[in-house]
Amino acid sequence: MEKHKSLPINTLLDNWLRNEGLETPLLQYRLIKGWPEVMGATVAQYTKDIKIYNNVLRVKISSPALRQNLLMMRTEIARKMNNFVKAQIIQEVTFY
Repeated sequence: MEKHKSLPINTLLDNWLRNEGLETPLLQYRLIKGWPEVMGATVAQYTKDIKIYNNVLRVKISSPALRQNLLMMRTEIARKMNNFVKAQIIQEVTFY
């Protein structure tokens, strides 16, 4: 009898998502949903909309002062968000 090498279910699921082209959309969804956890409750309170277009995270912030502060931290925010999903999903963060 031939033995088959068994793989953990998470590896099989990751491979299937990658093969079906669903890995990136799933990671983008997790990144958007993780915004409050990464940025904290105060920033989340002033966040009105979050979208990803062409590897750019676009975040609508209702407070002009907070928006200005976040603009100065864009590179750090992009790094934190990518670390949250353990993948290079976004290249840049913009606020409007």
